Amino acid sequence: MPLARALVAGGLPAIEVTLRTPAALEATRRIAQEVPDAVVGVGTVRTPLQVRESLAAGAAFLVSPGATPSLLDAMDDCGLPYLPGVGTISEMLAVAERGRTEMKFFPAEAAGGRPFLKAVAGPLPDLRFCPTGGITVDSAPDYLALGNVGCVGGSWLTPSDAVAAGDWERVRELAAQASALR
Repeated sequence: MPLARALVAGGLPAIEVTLRTPAALEATRRIAQEVPDAVVGVGTVRTPLQVRESLAAGAAFLVSPGATPSLLDAMDDCGLPYLPGVGTISEMLAVAERGRTEMKFFPAEAAGGRPFLKAVAGPLPDLRFCPTGGITVDSAPDYLALGNVGCVGGSWLTPSDAVAAGDWERVRELAAQASALR
């Protein structure tokens, strides 16, 4: 809860809890119940079961690292907003065929980064992306300057040493810096 409160206090109310630990769904439940200014979602959603579990935990949105047909079906059916993960033009087209124009671009840096997103803007002008994966506080403004990028995500906001030390003021400061990026 202190981590979520620090992010919100820093101006970042949209919080993605990733399904990388057994505590993720319980953390989502607690943030949804105890941090009223947070908009908590679940990320690293990979299966239809995880979609259902995330919905039951009180998620307000979903984020996936990829987009299989069964996962897209489950996310379409759950009624929550979601960002399906894409890393190639073919994946982008497959998601766009379902009427989705907003996608997570992952892993951004490893998949071509800003040059790739700039290149796809021409043939895919109606698509917008949230790049994640290798984004830093230094590279985020360059991504945000692209016309097809609406937001970025990055783990630089919650460095493991700050979390381990309970340095919530540092997390709040990092969130404030990130919320000021344009």
